[in-house]
Amino acid sequence: MPYRPLTLSALTLALLTTGAMAHAEGTRLDTIEVQASADASASGLSRAYAGGQVAQGGQVGFLGTQAIMDSPYTFTDYTELLIKDQQAASVGEVLLNDPAVRVARGFGNYQQVYLVRGLPVFSDDMTYNGLYGLLPRQYLASEFIERVQVLRGANTFLKGAAPGGSGLGGAVNVVPKRAPNEPMNQVTLGAQTGVQGHLATDLARRSGDGRYGIRINAARRDGDTAAKGESSELSMAHIGVDFRDEALRVSADLGFQDHRIEGGQPNITIDGTLPIPRTPDASTSIGQSWTYSDARDLFGTLRAEYDFRDNVTGWAAFGARTSEEAGIFANPTVNDANGDYTASRFDNTREDTVLTGEAGLRVRFDTGAISHQVSASAASYELQSKNAWAMSAASITGNIYAPADVPPPVPDAFTGGDLNNPLTTIKTRVHSLALADQMSLLNDRLLVTVGARYQYLKDDSYDNDTGARLTDASYEDSAITPSVGVVYKLTPTLSAYANYIEGLQKGARAPADNSVVNAGEALAPYRTKQSEVGLKFERGTLGGSVSVYRSRKPIAGLDDNDVFTVQDHQENAGLEMMAYGLLTPDLSVLGGVSYLDADVDGNTAIGSPRTQANLNMEYRLPQFMDAALDGRVIHTSRQFADAANQQELDAWTRLDLGARYTLPVGEAAFLTLRGRVENVTNEDYWASAGGFPGAGYLTVGAPRTWLLSATLDF
Repeated sequence: MPYRPLTLSALTLALLTTGAMAHAEGTRLDTIEVQASADASASGLSRAYAGGQVAQGGQVGFLGTQAIMDSPYTFTDYTELLIKDQQAASVGEVLLNDPAVRVARGFGNYQQVYLVRGLPVFSDDMTYNGLYGLLPRQYLASEFIERVQVLRGANTFLKGAAPGGSGLGGAVNVVPKRAPNEPMNQVTLGAQTGVQGHLATDLARRSGDGRYGIRINAARRDGDTAAKGESSELSMAHIGVDFRDEALRVSADLGFQDHRIEGGQPNITIDGTLPIPRTPDASTSIGQSWTYSDARDLFGTLRAEYDFRDNVTGWAAFGARTSEEAGIFANPTVNDANGDYTASRFDNTREDTVLTGEAGLRVRFDTGAISHQVSASAASYELQSKNAWAMSAASITGNIYAPADVPPPVPDAFTGGDLNNPLTTIKTRVHSLALADQMSLLNDRLLVTVGARYQYLKDDSYDNDTGARLTDASYEDSAITPSVGVVYKLTPTLSAYANYIEGLQKGARAPADNSVVNAGEALAPYRTKQSEVGLKFERGTLGGSVSVYRSRKPIAGLDDNDVFTVQDHQENAGLEMMAYGLLTPDLSVLGGVSYLDADVDGNTAIGSPRTQANLNMEYRLPQFMDAALDGRVIHTSRQFADAANQQELDAWTRLDLGARYTLPVGEAAFLTLRGRVENVTNEDYWASAGGFPGAGYLTVGAPRTWLLSATLDF
């Protein structure tokens, strides 16, 4: 009989219906249950769906955990199994599987930005178990992650306004790891193109009665990347503990990450008078060897949930983060059709302290034939950020098609603060109160959610040389954002849903110009209003959805009387189709298509492709039960880098291929070998335009990259 090992972290088997099933010496294995969950909830972690790559449900803001079929909102939870099998190193690499998401770069740095439905989610606006601001600001290693959830669409009612001002088109939530029922001892050794090495360990234990658990992760990556001249190193460690009793559930996390990039592939801006030039060779970095980014973060959370009565549950969560960042950047601006560029040096230091928390109460009761679940929540977020910067008056020159090192210019101009001792420049406070009633009617066939969130936004800015508060640059306002959602179960396997929900961010400030009538005035918070309808199905081992949505986002500008006010709107209309699960017992599928019309006064919004499509398929070889092959195709249609739609990026398609094989080692251990080639055909392409509102800088797609790893479970 073939050897069929099974652990929570190595489900390289077919996962059928609502549980995990596999053939082990001709018998069917029982479903694995995880006793503890990262959010300390009674419902625990949602089970993986057939195929194991996505979950059956996930956290829907302060409403708690919901099954996909029962939720009036659209989301996907990607599992740890998918992350490991694809050897994904970061959140951005996980989100390459989502047809509604593309990954861009931050404005002027190497920060990951996730474009959801054509609108940015900054990586520092991700949530960690529902709390904003706790995760490393620019990049998060995958070793921290049990699940990555993408919530598509506006979400202020569910999660609160993102403190960084993004998240109008969606949200990203990270669920940390917890100890499974069975002991875990796992070591992974890996390498990739550029001779970058990778070593990780994953250890977990539960007490004999299952009430206590601890899980420890640590990893180190170091070496050159697939882009010649670029190198990166990462050190991380995480400890997650949990306790679970009859009425009380507690979980806590402590994480550390140190991430450094040297000579990184920079963002590239094309002069507005030029068409988009051909993409440079992605296998060589255009970045200067003296450029770098270094970020060190320490963060932690504590969360508890208590059942006061059978129908009354309260919860509270608290988190904190401290971080230090330093970097030198030189992002090129291409000035002619030959690819010649100029770039200024920009030095930056930043120190952040974040305190955040949430408390809530959930009550379940009936009124006649209607069942209610009323949830109330209060959330708070506070950021103190210290910043200093300096720029060079002189520029360097070069060519994107013939990268060459040049001496760094002196950062002697446009300075702000002391790079070695930055002062406080920003204090942000975001507070909110939310209330919702989730009603169940007609024997649970009709589910209705109604509610609203009161949101308070306050930003104080300070002079980085003197520390004095800048009254004209500070912001304070509030707003109420409602939502209503409906799910009707047409059959046990088919649900129709609809929702209205809003996004919220602070309003823009009128330019400080004497020609502007209301110079310096801060506008009221911007609301992005979204309506969505769709169908969701899960039949046997195959699931999917189809949705149609429309959203409206304000755009400010000067009117005919030189008054700065809301002048226009970005109108987004879209269609999304998703599929996941098992087509056959040996063939899994994950992917979909997203169609988006992002209209601004008759033009397409910057960085908003009309079509995005993903298809990931995995085949488990019947002849070799411990072997599997997988392939992924990612397609992005043309997009524009300027508001007038004169600068057009070509469409691109990328192919990734992978394989894995599991074999026994001795009596009680097994080894999983994984190999993967990303961008098999070595396409050079512009992966994205923008990533920051109004900006059209470009990101070069990754070159062909080989990844190899070996994971020992013992």
